[in-house]
Amino acid sequence: MKLRQKIIVLAIAPLIAALAAIALAVQFQAKILAEQQRATVEAAYHASKEAELKHYVVLATRSIAHLYDSGRDDAAAQKEAIAILAKLDYGDDGYFYLYKLDGKNLMHPRQPELVGRNLWEMRDTSGSLTIQRLIAKAKAGGGYVRYLWEKPSSGKVAPKLGYVVALERWGWMLGTGIYLDDVDAALAKIDAQISGNIRSTMYWIAAIAIAGALAIALSGLALNISENRVADAKLRVLAQRVVRSQEEERARLSRDLHDGISQWLVSIKLQVESGIAKLIAHANQPELARASFDRAAGQLNDVLGEVRRISHDLRPALLDDLGLAAALDHLTREFSEHTGVTASFVAEGTTDGLSDVANTVLFRIAQETLTNIKRHANASLVQVCVTGGKAAVCLMISDNGIGFDVAGIAQHPKRGIGLRNMHERVNAIGGSLELISSAEGTQMTATLPRT
Repeated sequence: MKLRQKIIVLAIAPLIAALAAIALAVQFQAKILAEQQRATVEAAYHASKEAELKHYVVLATRSIAHLYDSGRDDAAAQKEAIAILAKLDYGDDGYFYLYKLDGKNLMHPRQPELVGRNLWEMRDTSGSLTIQRLIAKAKAGGGYVRYLWEKPSSGKVAPKLGYVVALERWGWMLGTGIYLDDVDAALAKIDAQISGNIRSTMYWIAAIAIAGALAIALSGLALNISENRVADAKLRVLAQRVVRSQEEERARLSRDLHDGISQWLVSIKLQVESGIAKLIAHANQPELARASFDRAAGQLNDVLGEVRRISHDLRPALLDDLGLAAALDHLTREFSEHTGVTASFVAEGTTDGLSDVANTVLFRIAQETLTNIKRHANASLVQVCVTGGKAAVCLMISDNGIGFDVAGIAQHPKRGIGLRNMHERVNAIGGSLELISSAEGTQMTATLPRT
């Protein structure tokens, strides 16, 4: 995986992890809140139903209060009371029922087949003694009882909340109840709504995560494309600069060969031809031709020197044979001889261990720097120092010339090509180059790490 891809992954992964943690936290808190809300709604619903049931029983007892409170205990009064209660109902499944305290059913408007039967031992589907529990609650002063009973409208057994009271003088239990399956359905609907809200929230978080990841990925892609374009542009510029440098080097070699070696070879050719002509014309006087051959031999020595100079500029043999320090020392002495500028060279430590590329880079930088000093600095003193440390090798060249505007030259489109080449050479192998210039002189420092 490339570094850029790793950076994108490292940017997306924390985002996804953070959103996943947020989603889990939201889901956990939502479930807790849903449970609390459900409990609150259920408690409020049951409280309202209990109050409603109690109110219904109060109304039923009041409907027969004129009979019960009259002190009559005869069968006619009780029969009239049963008839009144049998007519009372509310809704499809709301009715009242009467039992004697021994478990005998006296009235059941929805299930008349139970009337007259003793249901003391009747158990519901869960095995609970339903009638005994209802009568016990009535004898205890009345109250609420949860039990299972067949729902008339559906014919199915459903949970029911009943409220019962005792009519002790007649030995009766009066009660009514509300089926709770409607409550459970309402609570299930609330649960479904809450679950839907949680899912919707999770979808939103997932959508945000996907959108964020896509945004990061697209930004990385755009950055990658932009960097590739910049890199391609730099490569094109560099390629053009390399071609231009090659052409300039070829032009320099052409001038050196044409203006120096070529002219000398023509002169040597003429001297040799002159000597040969004199030998032919004056065979008995060879000393006349000797002067021409002597001049030709001297010019051949000059040609050999020029060839060595050109070869040294292209690739100094000292750099390969004796190392960087010796090559820089020779370059410094040669600079002093050709320019008349006092130049000194100092080597500290060792430069062993540098690669051939690093040695070449430092030597070319020294060449370029001394050439710039010769052309522009108007200096009278130059110092060249190479220092080899454990971690890096440092080349420092300073002069007492007139200096120059480093920033201005670097930004000028048609100047500072040599300086840019120096920077590019050093940066290409992980080094650094620093230029400090003022009216008192210029100092160039190139540092290359050991590899």
